[in-house]
This record gives sequence, structure tokens and C-alpha cells, in this order.
Amino acid sequence: MRLANVLHLGIKELRSLGRDRTMVILIVYAFTLAIYAAASAEPESLNRAPIAIVDEDRSALSQRIVDAFYPPYFVPPKLIDQNAMDARMDAGLDTFALDIPPDFQSDVLAGRQPAIQLNVDATRMSQAFTGSSYINEIVTEEVAEFVNHHRNGTDIPVELVSRIRFNPELEKAWFGSVMELINNVTLLAIVLTGAALIREREHGTIEHLLVMPVTPAEIMTSKIWAMGLVVLVATTFTLFVIVRGLLQVPLSGSIPLFLGGAALDIVATTALGILLGTVARSMPQFGLLFVLVLLPLQMLSGASTPYESMPQLVQLVMLAAPNTHFVMLAQAVLFRDAGIGVVWPQLVAMTVIGAVLFALALSRFRKSIGTMA
Repeated sequence: MRLANVLHLGIKELRSLGRDRTMVILIVYAFTLAIYAAASAEPESLNRAPIAIVDEDRSALSQRIVDAFYPPYFVPPKLIDQNAMDARMDAGLDTFALDIPPDFQSDVLAGRQPAIQLNVDATRMSQAFTGSSYINEIVTEEVAEFVNHHRNGTDIPVELVSRIRFNPELEKAWFGSVMELINNVTLLAIVLTGAALIREREHGTIEHLLVMPVTPAEIMTSKIWAMGLVVLVATTFTLFVIVRGLLQVPLSGSIPLFLGGAALDIVATTALGILLGTVARSMPQFGLLFVLVLLPLQMLSGASTPYESMPQLVQLVMLAAPNTHFVMLAQAVLFRDAGIGVVWPQLVAMTVIGAVLFALALSRFRKSIGTMA
């Protein structure tokens, strides 16, 4: 394999990518807006849920209940009348509407057990389920403390002291931004190389390469280094400008070590993209194969769900995926300041997986070229 051929063919790939506006827009979006949106979007837990309260009692107890709802779980309650409650719910302005009936305080003090109506917009599934439990607990505690004239406290013989490491304030953006970056590295590495191969086949330029003094290994290597370089440069930009700069995520570990692991993962995933490109005969077929491969890679790698909480069989199968080891490396390096002495198994695993995928893709690529010739 001649390096000059690999270099010139790679430059050709970069020029071809630069003329593909759709791919350029996808790259810019995936490494800027997509990262920011994933990190700053509403978390799965209850967060600033809109709530309106109809206070028909206007008592000290009802005011106490109103004051109990505050950020970050709820926005400050909107006090409305009963006629506006249904209209606001229908318009989607409120997720919860709490109706405190007249004479509520006097009925509570008299032991009559009055009922409070809670209306919930169940179309907002994540907040509706969690928020109903929160509201029930808040109202119950406020009523109990009002009746007993003191806040309940339970004396236990053991004091539990929590010390949260690596993310003391439990900021979702710290985890979400880095994991979305890893997911997008996998996505773009597969798409760029696979699409580049299929684009040449559809445009007929692959036949031009067959009559040139280049080998299949040189053609494939050029696509891997060119598309891999684009993804690695975009990853570096996102890490410094979006993650550390805009989102202000403190990255405590070694950035060069992380980028080295990213390079190994990119080599493996770009080889996977070429492998899928040799199987698919057209861009629509590639898209279908891409979806079938990408979803398991992203959902079962540990970026969305903790790897250790998955079934044992799934854990064993996903050890064959390069981004599983990349997720482990990224979390260890960027969050826990791990060195190469800790993450070397992941580096070795990604190297082996990348070599296997490269060999499989090269074998398949040679067969596909031989068929075309």
C-alpha cells in the first residue's frame, strides 16, 4: 500500500464531502446544536412543571399549600379561578391544576377529611406520573404539619451522610453532553464512510478508480482517514467550544487520552460504515441497515442506560461493539480523571475490534469491487 495514493485519495474524499451540502449541514448540526439540545433539554425527572391552583378557601392552610410549590420541581403556581381551569388545561398551559375547596381549613380542623381535586394533563407522561406523587406528598405533609403545629421529624440511630462524587450538583448537562457527543461520533463515522462509498457507486466514479493503479486497501484506508479526520476535528471542537465553553462542563481528565480513544473508536466505526456500504446496494438500503445497527449501538452501549444494569447476555454481546468501550473510557477519563493505567483494557479492546472490522470490511470491499469489475 502506497502512502501517496492513500493521501491523494483521502484529499479527494474531503473535497467530495465539502461539495455535499447536506452532509456538511448534518455534521455542523450533530456537533453543535444537537449536543447543546441534548444537554439542556428537560430531564426525565420532574423539572419546572407548570401548575395552577384554584384557591377557593383563602385560608392560612391553603396559602401554605400554595407556597409549598417552588422551583426546581415546579414553576411558581398560577392562581386562577375555577372557570379558567379547564380552558388552561385544554390549551396545554398547565400540567397540573389543583382545586382547593371552600372551608378547607375549617373542615380539616374539624376532622371531616375534605377532598382536594387534582387535574393532570396525562399527555405529558413523564411529568404527569412523577408530579402526581410529588403533589400528593407535598399537600399531605403541609396539612399534617399545620394540624400538628410542628414539622414531623423522625429520630433514627444512624445518620446517613451522602457524598456525591464527580457531579456534586447532579447536573444532567455534564453527563448528557458527553454521551450525546459519543453517540454522534458513532453516527457520523458510520454515515460518512458508508455514504461516501455508495455515492461513488451511484455516480459511477468507483469504476474510474478500478482502472487506476490503486488497491482496494488504499481506497478503503483513504476513506477511513479522511472521514475519521473530519469526525475527530469536529469532536475536538465540540469538546472545547460546546461542552467545556458553552455548557461549562468541568472536564477533569486528560483530553489527549480521550481523543486517542476517540480516534480508535472512529477507526472501528468508519470500518463498520464501509462494511455496511458494501452490503447495501443503494442509499435507501444503507439507511435501513444503518438504523438497525445504530439503535442497538447507542441504546445498549451504556450511553443511555447504565451498562451494568443490563441483562448479562446483553452485556456480553455489547462487548463486541467499539462504542461500548468508548463510553467506558470517556466516563472514566472525563468524569473520574482516570489515566491510561485504568483505561488500557478499553484501548486494547477498541484496537482489536477495529482491526477485525477493518479486515471484514476490506474482504467485503474486495469482493464487491471484483463483482463490479
